Amino acid sequence: MKLLDRYLIGQMMWFTLLVTAALVTLAALFSFIEQQSDVGVGSFGMLDAFLVTLLLVPKQTFQLLPIASLIGSLLGLGNLARGSELIVIRAAGVSVARVALAAAMAGVVLVAVGAILGEALAPPLEDYARQVKTVGKYSNMNYAGRAGIWLKDGPRIVSIEQQSADNLYGGIFIYQLQAGDDGHQHLASVMHADSASFVRGQTWKLGNYAVSRLGPERVATQRAATMLVDSAVSSELLSAAAVDPGSLPVRGLWRYVAHLRANGLESRSWEIALWSRIARSLSTVLLCMLAVPFVFGPLRAAGAGSRTVIGVVIGIVYFLVNRTLENSGDVYGLSPLLVAWAPAAALAAVTAVGIARVR
Repeated sequence: MKLLDRYLIGQMMWFTLLVTAALVTLAALFSFIEQQSDVGVGSFGMLDAFLVTLLLVPKQTFQLLPIASLIGSLLGLGNLARGSELIVIRAAGVSVARVALAAAMAGVVLVAVGAILGEALAPPLEDYARQVKTVGKYSNMNYAGRAGIWLKDGPRIVSIEQQSADNLYGGIFIYQLQAGDDGHQHLASVMHADSASFVRGQTWKLGNYAVSRLGPERVATQRAATMLVDSAVSSELLSAAAVDPGSLPVRGLWRYVAHLRANGLESRSWEIALWSRIARSLSTVLLCMLAVPFVFGPLRAAGAGSRTVIGVVIGIVYFLVNRTLENSGDVYGLSPLLVAWAPAAALAAVTAVGIARVR
């Protein structure tokens, strides 16, 4: 059985590799075409556009891997079915469930590959691509992704106007709140700095620092060339606040959700992004298994073109359902766990019923 498992997994992995290469090539081509509108802006040139396109390939591979795994599994197992190899496997006493288990093993391998791409390679390379593009287009090198960042750090509210380098920020305002006798929060002081950087851990070094403390009768002002300020807001949290949730790895989303919860802030959209990312990755296993009832059933004698079309249609439907639930879940206040895992649960049910009905 180990030899048979390796053979089935090898067939599915090989066709998945071919499909992934084709899909990623198309995605990279569209990405390169998209960069052309920025070529000539500032110092951003054709070589920069090509470099940005290459840097985005790991992210595109990670995003396309679930659909590619379904199409590759359909083509791999379908190729065995057309050559009557699956019939021989069944005649040897191997059950459909056992073939589905081999497909699940292939899915686990693909999940591991996706985890390496999505967690280790894609985020830093995408961040570097953003730097290359923005540094080329704009002289102020503002690549944080938004015009301003707002974060709550306990009794402090931090506002950052721009990010000028990897560890350099400009236009910093820190609003210090204090509980009053009436039980409400009141503004106690306002700190401003022209620049800020992290010197160690979560310690900020503020440049051209000024603070105004609001007293009951007067406002006291203090200025300094530099000032060290400890804060729970780290460079990782700033990076999380400055990018789209879908661009963050799971560990980055987890840390940022924990930060939002600790400060009593709304974290629903980030929780949806976190659990949806996990659910989509694990659904690769189910998509590989979903190919089994198709190749034993209606697509046993079908050609590669028919299987490809079926795989694309199923992948697009699954993707659209995921995106629709994610967007509507944030709008209507649905549970992040329900939004993320409902499509995966429905896919698991369809897969289980399909495998059980195969004779």
